[in-house]
Amino acid sequence: MTRPFEPAIQARGTRSERAWWFAFSGDELLVLDGEVPCVADLAETGLDAGPGHYLGRLGELDCFAVGLEPETAVPTRGALEGLRRLFGRLDDDLYALAGRAFQVVEWDRTHRFCGRCGSPTEDMDGARAKRCARCGHLAFPRLSPAVIVLVSRGREMLLARNRSFPLPMYSAVAGFVDPGESLEEAVTREVREEVGIEVAHIRYFGSQPWPYPHSLMVGFTARYASGEIAIDESELLDAAWFSAESLPELPGKLSIARSLIDSFLARNP
Repeated sequence: MTRPFEPAIQARGTRSERAWWFAFSGDELLVLDGEVPCVADLAETGLDAGPGHYLGRLGELDCFAVGLEPETAVPTRGALEGLRRLFGRLDDDLYALAGRAFQVVEWDRTHRFCGRCGSPTEDMDGARAKRCARCGHLAFPRLSPAVIVLVSRGREMLLARNRSFPLPMYSAVAGFVDPGESLEEAVTREVREEVGIEVAHIRYFGSQPWPYPHSLMVGFTARYASGEIAIDESELLDAAWFSAESLPELPGKLSIARSLIDSFLARNP
């Protein structure tokens, strides 16, 4: 972030005169004239959504996440838009916070009742958690770790086209981590399952929160070790080796997948 962000669960000291309000209806963010509302209280926009969840302070301004009821009328100057469509249109700092806010709102919406006994839950003071009033079960915001790996073979990289991609786009191999697995074990398994090859020299690259809806993408690089490409047709439409001279349609700059690819191309022009 270009502006300092201090995450917190409760405001420290005097609240700022204005605040950033990240209000979601389902998975769509409320924007006013294309911007995140920055007002003293969301009620100024004509919405009555309660106090919201405190996220912390961006620069000098407090930040709140709010869930709107499904039938809430949008203000005249407002619109509801998905986060993917807002990439590149919102300020980078605010876009990152919108992803954080969505995960908090989604967790709040889906954990209003205890997963153990079905009783109502209540927010805990001083923690981002919900406690069951009956059995004491605690529920923290859900986070699903996933790995994404760019496999290289000399000046070539392995890219795959997933069946779920809306566009004819190729990306790095990715998948969720299974219970009991290390991240490196997940990398090896996902590559073997999806494209049928073995990898070696697995190295950590970086990570990215991926709020669609609650993933943490952990990026790796790896080198080809053995085998021939044999795709899992239930997951992929195609997979192949690509060099800088023969690139397919690539993911947008939003994703860690593109960061992995760009890093490889910078080393192998």
